[in-house]
Amino acid sequence: MAESHGGAKGPAAGAHTGADGSHHGGGFPPFESSNYASQLVSLAIFFVLLYVIVSKLALPKVGGAIEARQNKIEGDLAEAQKLKDQSDAALKAYETELASARTRAQAIGNESRDKANAQAEAERKTLEEQLAAKLAGAEKTIASTRATAMSNVRGIAADAAGQIVQQLTGVVPDAASVNAAVDASLKG
Repeated sequence: MAESHGGAKGPAAGAHTGADGSHHGGGFPPFESSNYASQLVSLAIFFVLLYVIVSKLALPKVGGAIEARQNKIEGDLAEAQKLKDQSDAALKAYETELASARTRAQAIGNESRDKANAQAEAERKTLEEQLAAKLAGAEKTIASTRATAMSNVRGIAADAAGQIVQQLTGVVPDAASVNAAVDASLKG
């Protein structure tokens, strides 16, 4: 067994030997200080190429997308401001028209009320005049009827008084004295 560990030549045994059979000293090649200069140059070239590719290809696309988006946002904001201005103008026109309509409605209402009041006043005056005329006619009729009734009452009273005196005294009274007594009684 000692032979298999130390004396056998397998793939693991030749891994650290070069083509000429010499052994390399060190470890992982990127960590060897002798390779730093070439690695830094490669890294610088890679970053320069990356910068050129990004600045020539990717950045213009991203910048174009950002600019297009900014233009779209500005356009949308301008359109929104335009629509806001239009809606403000429409609202102002609506409020002006509403105030005008209210004023017209109030004027129409006042005019209608004034017409109705004037018409009612005219009808009231006409009715009062008609009632006054009817009242005057009724008063004349009452006065005439009263005068007629009073003259009839006077005649009836004079006849009744004459008959009462005749029945009580048995003497026919004088018509002039009976009429004078009835007149005094009616007046007083």
